[in-house]
Amino acid sequence: VQLQASGGGLVQAGGSLRLSCAASGRSFSTYPMGWFRQAPGKEREFVAAVSWGGGSTSYADSVKGRFTISRDNAKKWVYLQINSLKPEDTAVYYCAAGGRGIPWLTIASGDPYNYEYWGQGTLVTVSS
Repeated sequence: VQLQASGGGLVQAGGSLRLSCAASGRSFSTYPMGWFRQAPGKEREFVAAVSWGGGSTSYADSVKGRFTISRDNAKKWVYLQINSLKPEDTAVYYCAAGGRGIPWLTIASGDPYNYEYWGQGTLVTVSS
């Protein structure tokens, strides 16, 4: 699976963005998908995950209620709707495909080790 993230940009605090991740390759619908982010000088952190069919989602506590992950298996896209942006949301955002066969609860825990394929990042900058 190859992944290509897009949609980042410069936005004022309180604004919104929608990040998109295009996937290529077969069997996209068999991969759980996730978004991670990495702020300058910090480690990569889990943001959100969505199950194979989109029926289950998981979020980091820091983004609950503001971020929404979704997927379109027919078109092979994953989305991250980001609302009420804060300066601390500034980071490079990455989409990733979870390992097939890994239980959903393990994927949902957000350990990057359980994600098999990674796209290049898209930069989100939030100004105060």
